[in-house]
Parts: sequence; C-alpha cells; structure tokens
Amino acid sequence: MSKAHPPELKKFMDKKLSLKLNGGRLVQGILRGFDPFMNLVVDECTEASPAGHQTIGMVVIRGNSIIMLEALERV
Repeated sequence: MSKAHPPELKKFMDKKLSLKLNGGRLVQGILRGFDPFMNLVVDECTEASPAGHQTIGMVVIRGNSIIMLEALERV
C-alpha cells in the first residue's frame, strides 16, 4: 500500500473556500488545517441550500467527501 502524500493546501490556509461535497452539499468557510488524507478543518462554515444559508461554525470535513475546492480569495 502506498503512503499518502500531503495535499498542496498550504497556500489556501486562512483563506475563504467554497467546497462542493458529495450529496450535493455546498459549504463555505475559512481553511484552518488539513492532513495527508485531505481532511479539512473549516472555520466560520456556512452551508448553502435552497432554503437559504445555515451557519454551522467550525467543522472537520472528510477528504473522501470533497468533490471540488475553490478559493474565494486571492491565494
């Protein structure tokens, strides 16, 4: 089995991100940390849904549930 290599996310630290997750969820927040498996710690997280935006706070998002990551600030 191969070892996991850390993702190149250092340039995204402390920047606002938009994440598309499996299940059709869209979340936004500030990246505070990550690990070699691309598990992310996202602060000030909000989820966009047809009903509106819901504030969640600080969350850990598993790397295998991330479909797309987009920076909302200049990196």
